[in-house]
Amino acid sequence: MSECFQKSKGQLPTPQLIFETGSAGRSGFFWPDNPKTKPEWIPARFLRDDIPGFPELGELEVMRHFTRLSHLNYSIEGQFYPLGSCTMKYNPKINEVVARLTGLSLLHPLAPLPLIQGALELLRGLERMLAEICGMDHVTLQPAAGAQGEMTGLMMVRAYLSARGNPRRKILIPDTAHGTNPASSTLCSYEVVQVPSNDRGIIEAKKVKEVMDEEVAGLMITNPNTFGIFEQDIQAIAEIIHEKGGLIYMDGANLNALMGIAKPGDMGVDLLHMNLHKTFSTPHGGGGPGAGPVGVKGFLQDYLPVPRIIQGAEGYELSEDFPKSVGRVRSFFGNFGILVRAYSYIISLGSDGLEEASRMALLNANYVRSRLKEHYHVPYSEPCLHECVFTDRLQQKHGVHTIDIAKRLLDYGFHPPTIYFPLVVSGAIMIEPTETESPETLDAFIDALISIAREAKESPSLVKSAPHTTPVGRLDETRAARNLILRWNPSKEDGK
Repeated sequence: MSECFQKSKGQLPTPQLIFETGSAGRSGFFWPDNPKTKPEWIPARFLRDDIPGFPELGELEVMRHFTRLSHLNYSIEGQFYPLGSCTMKYNPKINEVVARLTGLSLLHPLAPLPLIQGALELLRGLERMLAEICGMDHVTLQPAAGAQGEMTGLMMVRAYLSARGNPRRKILIPDTAHGTNPASSTLCSYEVVQVPSNDRGIIEAKKVKEVMDEEVAGLMITNPNTFGIFEQDIQAIAEIIHEKGGLIYMDGANLNALMGIAKPGDMGVDLLHMNLHKTFSTPHGGGGPGAGPVGVKGFLQDYLPVPRIIQGAEGYELSEDFPKSVGRVRSFFGNFGILVRAYSYIISLGSDGLEEASRMALLNANYVRSRLKEHYHVPYSEPCLHECVFTDRLQQKHGVHTIDIAKRLLDYGFHPPTIYFPLVVSGAIMIEPTETESPETLDAFIDALISIAREAKESPSLVKSAPHTTPVGRLDETRAARNLILRWNPSKEDGK
């Protein structure tokens, strides 16, 4: 929509589409009176045909249009993202400065080894720091995302068990798992066996024991889980799995709740992946770039992807001389710029700072939970860690549902939290404030949700018809998904 508005007496201004503004012949540029610069002298490949109905505008109008659109975009620098599970924490700008240092940003991946010793030393340092944080013995930095890290980890599990004579057929996965867990298992030719959580939101050792046998390759577990609750039986579960020759794989998506406080390796975990965007503040979203390093215990090191960085006689080398390796999973040695950012974050905070970041994430989440528990139903009584889950049960009495609450939050200027996840919680509202949000921001967000809870009782139609102040009102999301309009067509009225 443009800056121009049609005004009707007694009504709010109605915004116009950019296609409805301008006039014929209006332009943001002029051809100089030089025959060599006239359109007929421009090669045909640089020209396009006229687009029927395309708006003709001046430069200022075009600039205002795109600048206004940019202000409608959400970004972590402009707004609070309370998305649970996604962990939209702030990306410190010092990390960006370091990643843009000429010697790092312009380094060619095919440069000779003597010219990349500094980069290899940085990567080796990051491997060691991540291993220490997680209680692992070795780390590969190659996987390009958490999901690829999962697949890489399961490939190593399969290779390790195959070398012992039987790759096995099944993987145990709690019903609270992220969707990538069963997907990765299937890609690695495993059958998924679901383990139900109990009324406290965790899985019990006895439930795992009931389904564990010699055909189970291992258990994939997220800890803390997607309810934000710590899996208290993790060590007992690990003993059950190990007793029958299986492995414990931990989905490290929620490592930001443990970083600097507890180590998965001390809980019986054999391997795990780490989402650098969730725990170590690297950029998130937009389809990448990403990084999902995998940490393993010593007995799995021979199966790590290649190339691996090793210490040679004249410095660091890249070696592929590991016959049991699962092979390459990424070109060169991972998303280097993202790895540099994570390295910068870790050395900037140090061990004490990493612990403080985790404790602040826990404090913020429990503050949100404490203030909202009287206004929204809490499905589990267990204390939460870095994120908290509510439901719409109290609001359903008035015909208001989770989707309505999320839409109404837009009117208050807040991005909605994650909704309808975890799937095993009906009407879930999942909030993760991270450690980077101030008390003032959290209070404003909490007050908005309390106000919406009051509106649901007193004026439910107001909430059910939200949003009211956004450029576009409530959309028919089902129709939008089934009737895609990807190009404006002036010949069709509904194409506007």
